[in-house]
Amino acid sequence: MAVTRAVETSQTELAPVADGGLKAGRRGQQVVETLRTAIIAGRFEPGERLIESALSTELGTSRGPVREALRQLENEGLVMSLPYRGAVVLGVSDEEVQHVLIPIRLTVERYSFAKALETMTEDDFAEIAKQVWLMEQAAKSGDLTKAVEADLQFHDIVMTASGQTHTLQIWRSIWPRIRAYFFRYGRSASLEEMVEDHRLLLAALQTRDPKQVMPLLERHITVATPPPGAKKLDPGKKRR
Repeated sequence: MAVTRAVETSQTELAPVADGGLKAGRRGQQVVETLRTAIIAGRFEPGERLIESALSTELGTSRGPVREALRQLENEGLVMSLPYRGAVVLGVSDEEVQHVLIPIRLTVERYSFAKALETMTEDDFAEIAKQVWLMEQAAKSGDLTKAVEADLQFHDIVMTASGQTHTLQIWRSIWPRIRAYFFRYGRSASLEEMVEDHRLLLAALQTRDPKQVMPLLERHITVATPPPGAKKLDPGKKRR
């Protein structure tokens, strides 16, 4: 993937990582989560350099946890290490979404949702309904971050209920890339439509009828590419 930009991380504000006696492992995980969130929310642009010294200063930590965090994010496919450049952010291209991530999702979710129809409990349906409610609240406040997290949890609950360990592992291995494209596509989408899509999918799941579930699931996953020049929105800002 071509890398075209090399912007200093000082242009992006990050909240310092709380220290307060945290053990090294927990502090390191906080650094991972902070940087992961910043990347998938679009606060770093594709090709932007992630410089250890600048990040450690902004996060109020040593360079060690930052270095380990960048290695983990590289394993997740969100960062790439280049000779003489260090770590740079990898974007999620429309080509990857349409030709890799969506086909994988269709394969694993068709299979897992079909299995889940046989095993889901009323508690599972209640947890899914909770995620729809959280999406609705996020839509009302225009909070893309919370909407995306509820969307991912909705699907994860069904995948977990299916009892298919291997497909769940596949799903979770690409979770960071899926989350990244949810943010990318969500900036040009209607959060209200996202809520309605999931409300309809929940109702179909409750029938336990694959003939009702599968067409909705496939239409839900097969999203269109955002139009060129779609306005970029800060995930935490309210839509107007």
